[in-house]
Amino acid sequence: MSSYYEQRKDDFLVSTDPALLDIAVIHGYLSGESYWAQGIPLPVLQEALSNSLCFGVYEQGRQVGFARLVTDKATFAYLADVFILPELRGRGLSKWLMEVIQSHPALQGLRRWMLMTRDAQGLYEQFGWTVLDEEARLRSMQRHFKDIYKKKD
Repeated sequence: MSSYYEQRKDDFLVSTDPALLDIAVIHGYLSGESYWAQGIPLPVLQEALSNSLCFGVYEQGRQVGFARLVTDKATFAYLADVFILPELRGRGLSKWLMEVIQSHPALQGLRRWMLMTRDAQGLYEQFGWTVLDEEARLRSMQRHFKDIYKKKD
């Protein structure tokens, strides 16, 4: 029996087993197609993956989606790098991935979950996520190095 969290649905599998991750697929999407991690160097991504709880989405063994959580598994989780490959969108996989993530036994009882998204609020709102209210935004702070992955001349 696997010590990793896994859920199956039709021909698809969501698994937290890091051995199943296809780093080339993840890096290809994040560095080339995402708006939030354009140009992320492979070593940086590998370090991020090794220090996160990763959820791979697979269709008959081929990686077709991904998400990761930066979490202490006790109080807080930050959801990042969520994607389904374009050719498989519209099949409910992102919704299913969110269901699987939020039902992970080690994540029950977390006080706060956070994420940042430019365009997918509708997806997350279906799972109880809310946009920070004005009062919360006034207290939220960050250090953000927007262009850190862009090549320097």
